[in-house]
Amino acid sequence: MAEKMTDEQWHAFLSEGTRTGKLATVRADGSPHIAPIWFVLDGDDLVFNTGQGTVKGRNLERDGRIALCVDDDRPPFAFVVVQGIAEVSEDLSAVRHWAARIGARYMGEDRAEEFGERNGVPGELLARVRITKVLAQADIAA
Repeated sequence: MAEKMTDEQWHAFLSEGTRTGKLATVRADGSPHIAPIWFVLDGDDLVFNTGQGTVKGRNLERDGRIALCVDDDRPPFAFVVVQGIAEVSEDLSAVRHWAARIGARYMGEDRAEEFGERNGVPGELLARVRITKVLAQADIAA
C-alpha cells in the first residue's frame, strides 16, 4: 500500500540524482502548459531558470502559480507533486549562480560554470517557488 512521505523524505526524493520535473504553468486563457525542467531545492524553495520569451517564462511573469510533478517510474513507484507561487527575477548574478548550481546537479560539478555562463545572460529568468502544498507518495505498488 502507498505510503505518504515525510517532509524529509520528499525533500530527499526531489534532490536525488537527475530527476527532471514536469512544470505546469497557467496560460493567459487559463489553460495549463507543461514542460520538463531542471531544478534544485534551496531549503523549502524550488529554484529553476527559464528563458523570458518561453511559454513558461511569459506565463510565470503574468501568473506565478505552478505545479510540479517528479516521479520514479521504477517499481514500487513514487512521486512528489508540489504547488506554489513563483517569483521571477532578471538579476543576472542570481540567474548565473543558480544556473551553475542546477548545471552541477544535472551535468556534474566540472560543467557547472559552463551552464552558469550559458544561462546567466540577458533574457533568462530565475524562478524561486515558495511551495504551498505537497502530495508525496512512495511504494505505490508495494
